[in-house]
Amino acid sequence: VPQINCDVKAGKIINPEFVVKCPAGCQDPKYHVYGTDVYASYSSVCGAAIHSGVLDNSGGKILVRKVAGQSGYKGSYANGVQSLSLPRWRESFVVSEGKPPKGVTYPSALTYSSPKSPAAKAGKCEPTKAYQKPPVPGTTAQAVTPLQLTGATATEVTLTSLPKPSPSTGSTTSSLRPQPVGHRSWELDLWSTGSYASGHNSPHANPVPPTGPSVTGATPISYTIGREMDLWQPGSVLLDAGFVPKEELSTQSLEPVSQGDPNCKIDLSFLIDGSSSIGKRRFRIQKQFLADVAQTLDIGPGGPLMGVVQYGDNPAAQFSLRTHMNSRDLKTAIDKITQRGGLSNAGRAISYVTKNFFSKANGNRGGAPNVAVVIVDGWPTDKVEEASRLARESGINIFFITVEGATENEKQYVTEPNFSNKAVCRTNGFYSLNVQSWFSLRKTVQPLLKRVCDTDRLACSKTCWNSADIGFVIDGSSSVGTGNFRTVLQFVANISKEFEISETDTRVGAVQYTYEQRLEFGFDDYHTKSDILNAIKRVGYWSGGTSTGAAINYALEQLFKKSKPNKRKLMILITDGRSYDDVRIPAMVAHHKGVTTYAIGVAWAAQDELEVIATHPASDHSFFVDEFDNLYKFVPKVIRNICTEFNSQPRN
Repeated sequence: VPQINCDVKAGKIINPEFVVKCPAGCQDPKYHVYGTDVYASYSSVCGAAIHSGVLDNSGGKILVRKVAGQSGYKGSYANGVQSLSLPRWRESFVVSEGKPPKGVTYPSALTYSSPKSPAAKAGKCEPTKAYQKPPVPGTTAQAVTPLQLTGATATEVTLTSLPKPSPSTGSTTSSLRPQPVGHRSWELDLWSTGSYASGHNSPHANPVPPTGPSVTGATPISYTIGREMDLWQPGSVLLDAGFVPKEELSTQSLEPVSQGDPNCKIDLSFLIDGSSSIGKRRFRIQKQFLADVAQTLDIGPGGPLMGVVQYGDNPAAQFSLRTHMNSRDLKTAIDKITQRGGLSNAGRAISYVTKNFFSKANGNRGGAPNVAVVIVDGWPTDKVEEASRLARESGINIFFITVEGATENEKQYVTEPNFSNKAVCRTNGFYSLNVQSWFSLRKTVQPLLKRVCDTDRLACSKTCWNSADIGFVIDGSSSVGTGNFRTVLQFVANISKEFEISETDTRVGAVQYTYEQRLEFGFDDYHTKSDILNAIKRVGYWSGGTSTGAAINYALEQLFKKSKPNKRKLMILITDGRSYDDVRIPAMVAHHKGVTTYAIGVAWAAQDELEVIATHPASDHSFFVDEFDNLYKFVPKVIRNICTEFNSQPRN
């Protein structure tokens, strides 16, 4: 089986179907992948195999089959690889496990396409060759027909564009403040091109695609749109059959300008105020602020990704995290945002972001912190406290930018006093920015980005589900029995699968005890949920006496001693009887070392002993079950108490 490197693209290999071996380490974002399930041949073969789930990052053999090119390759995040979108490509491929069907052999050496000509490398404009499908063995390849234009030559195609509109002019007025009716005044739309200090470029009209004779059997011509020019110019984007329809000319590049800044790998959402009271002038300033943020951030699949939600009466996503993969495309999209109008219902917008925006389908990467920056003009017209609490518990770091906040005389009209502190992740000032004037908003770009990119200080990224080391201490004494022991293991599995398990998130370990103790697996042994659940299934029943005190000491030494400093330490002990040894001193040591202990007793367990083992208050940390078959009923109660305790921590 021939071996290839991680950076080899499918389009470089002429063979229509082949088996290859990929090396380890191809999950790196520098190996670009385009599409989902069906990939553009411009993709890394091995990167696509990992994205599709056929391989993991350790490499291995895969079967690659070429298929026809298509339009609309969709990007997605899967198996640690962010694939990108692509409007169209000339050839596709699919990958599957490297097990050839019986009787089928594949080449032991691959045929590669020739490198670019010297002229192409130098950037000279040459006619683009039509794509020719690799010949099938036993057939003769047909000659490719040269470019033919009916009724005109290639040089006669006219390139046209619309003229640029001249910028509108007008005077700038100071904003009117709220009247005693209890709401902000409505601002006249008097916009001056010089009002915003950073400069607001008037939008250029989109150029019209070239018109001309129809192309019959033609070699495709490449065109790109000049950002500051009025003509379409040849030489960049490969279009396969004639001209691409206007709707397919998306702002996305064939390849991202950058993989993004790895020192600021966050999933970032801006919630912008589109209410009627803000007026068109201030809404444009807000858009320019977003454009400045996009320009300053190095957007890319290996760094920050950014989406925008606009809210008025109701929120609406302008674009998601996965829509734009570089700063240039993001700025273009921001320029096209139009104002919605209505009230300033920021609370409703925060709820929308929690439930819908940060989903895997919308590009949430899981390993990147979720950050939501809310911009509000004056104050929200609804309450934000409850929506923000749910957002924090979901792991979203909320920042609040209040522009032209309420004066002392206006505070009587504010729906929810002290709304900013009720919304933000922490009330220590790190997550709140107060801006005196809309014309000063641009000055907050750098301070804001310095904070959102400081991932070590994004405290709300830690949730009940992703921030614990959970150690199970399991009674394997003779009184339990083989059947009941499997029921206990199912209880352990049911609790474990509720958490986000990885090397950097929640980790799980287990100890079994009788008179003696043994470490079934430690915190560093397994880093995926499936591996943990399989490890729990493999635990064998031991049988013996019941020395619970010695088991607690053993767990502290062999399990929790290797817990990470930034993790909550949770011990969940399950027993069916009274201990043969003392549990008081071991329990006190566990509490002193910061280990929160939950004690679950079944059948003949002593309730007074459970209360000694459990962390104070015992009513929240000890549970008694009359029989093993009812253990499953206590899974929600244990989970709820664990999360209630975590979420009740002070926010200062």
